[in-house]
Amino acid sequence: MKEKAALLPLSLPDDASRQERQGFARLCALLESVAADGKDVGDHEHWIRAAKITKLYEQPMLAAAAHCVIDLVDQGWTVKADRSKAVFAPPSAHGDRATEKARIRRQELLRRDEQLSRSSVRRFVEGMERTHEHGGRLVSVFNLMRDGRELADALQGAATAADAIRPYVQVVDSSTCERTGFKLHDIWRYFRHTWSNAYATVPGRSMPILIRDAATEFHTVIGLAAISSPIVQIAERDRWMGWETDQFLADLRAEPTDNGASWLAQRIEAQRSEIYLDDLLRDGVLQPTDLVTPTPEAVARLRDDAERHRQRHHQTTTIREVRNIGRNAWVERAKSDLFRSKRSAALADALEIETLLGAYLSPPTAEGLAKAFSDPKARTQMRRVVRRARGERVGTVIADLTVCGAVAPYSALAAGKLVGALAVSPPVITAYREKYARPSEIASAMAGRPIMREPRLSFIGTTSLYGTGSSQYNRLFWPAEVMGGDSATRMGFHELGRSRSFGTSHFSEETVDALTRLPALRGSLVRVNSLFGEGVSPRLRKVRLGLAALGWPANELLRHGRERILYGVPLVENLRDYSLGVDGEPQYLLDPELPDADAKVAEWWLERWCRPRARREEVLEAMRAHRLVRPVEHGARVPLPPRGVELPVGEGMLPLAD
Repeated sequence: MKEKAALLPLSLPDDASRQERQGFARLCALLESVAADGKDVGDHEHWIRAAKITKLYEQPMLAAAAHCVIDLVDQGWTVKADRSKAVFAPPSAHGDRATEKARIRRQELLRRDEQLSRSSVRRFVEGMERTHEHGGRLVSVFNLMRDGRELADALQGAATAADAIRPYVQVVDSSTCERTGFKLHDIWRYFRHTWSNAYATVPGRSMPILIRDAATEFHTVIGLAAISSPIVQIAERDRWMGWETDQFLADLRAEPTDNGASWLAQRIEAQRSEIYLDDLLRDGVLQPTDLVTPTPEAVARLRDDAERHRQRHHQTTTIREVRNIGRNAWVERAKSDLFRSKRSAALADALEIETLLGAYLSPPTAEGLAKAFSDPKARTQMRRVVRRARGERVGTVIADLTVCGAVAPYSALAAGKLVGALAVSPPVITAYREKYARPSEIASAMAGRPIMREPRLSFIGTTSLYGTGSSQYNRLFWPAEVMGGDSATRMGFHELGRSRSFGTSHFSEETVDALTRLPALRGSLVRVNSLFGEGVSPRLRKVRLGLAALGWPANELLRHGRERILYGVPLVENLRDYSLGVDGEPQYLLDPELPDADAKVAEWWLERWCRPRARREEVLEAMRAHRLVRPVEHGARVPLPPRGVELPVGEGMLPLAD
């Protein structure tokens, strides 16, 4: 039986003008017929002009509401409108998956093509395709594409597949390609524009990766990947890893140990010792005796101080001052209103935890831990300790594979599986550790001194682009000995479950911008300034605040319905305990220092996936369709929409992961 979709009446706030209400009603009435027919909404400006509400920047409330409902209808929501109200209903969660995949792909392509139509993007793409002199030769990005006819002939004529294709990993940094003179990041960006969804930068850590072919003169591009900061809270992933708070504590309660008690005690001490205290003591917010014998009064003073400086942080002048502080000026950053607020709040938590839990862990023993579990207040504090530990380590020992795929003509050979395996291979794990073995910006600003966080990865997660499955990650496992591990162990992409379809991916940049402007104009004291250290997912928090300013239900509207399959690659045996910091050392399933690891992974892929594909005539014919003769007709070329001509949806594109 199908689940009945929840109906959401959406209207402008009570203080909206009559003209704004009439404009919103006209827009909803226009969108009703489009939603009923299931047609693509397309350009926001078309509907804004049709509803005669073109002066949106003079009406920020109407602008936020208008862009938001256009996006909702674009995502398959239906609307029933009359003069007094508009009632919206989300798309059914039990619809046909193939239809849903086609709908999402169509929407992604529309936004991708909109991005490719921007003059700055067109200039970049055309500049990469234009020839330039390098090393005495004329080269362009086409030299980084392999002619499919040549590859097919090479595979048929070579004694082994390894003679025709020699993949290797190249981590993208600020350097240039020795063979073409292009910046490595420009090469990566060009081929990323061939994906079926729009290119976007991600906040936090990001390490782009190219997979190239040493069997060709210019080392053509086989595929690309990116290792990035993870989504902080994914319930399915956290349960699978075993470090979800209640799950971990249930295991600890069932079998309390001295080691578990010691870890809790160390976490409490670390939380307090990694907080800069000089100004708190100087200003009288904290007394030296409070650190020896914490009191509820001390905790209350710290919380008041945290709130006072949080409000000061949102003043424009102080925000500007934070942006101008040097990255390594840890004491100065610690004294900023943002970090003063965070320090006072964190110390209040630490003192409260120590008051209610510390006595059971002095000294830390299994017996004392068991007694703590019998005290409801102590159990509450243990939950806070575990949540904080997970929050601290999730961004350092876990990463997401946010980009992963092959380009033509290699994609016909299941090279997406090669890219997936190489993206979690020893050279990438080592490069990530070396890149991020540096002081943590947030922890160092909290402590007023350099604080190192663990840079060795334990787990890499990713998602399918669609909810119907992923041919790229499906059955993607290999013997761990391929990466220097135990021959009896298997590594690869485990299916963890399905995402909860929650986020902001269904809202356009126009909508986010309009929602961002609204809260300040309506007197909100809370602002999202996109400063590092304010909190995770600035985009999500901006949208939440904007929807709240409209008086609209954020939780319901942030359910975008784009269910995806979650995958994860564990890199260590002691996944839970190392990820939380209970174990100090990772027990790797692979050898991070394995020489020529990318060649060994390539050898496995060539035998397992490439050779069987290369024997099939239809695969060879598909590769031969990618030609570098003029005019270039090649699947690895960015398909720029013709100027002034509407490009048919879906033409010439490769999916992200399927």
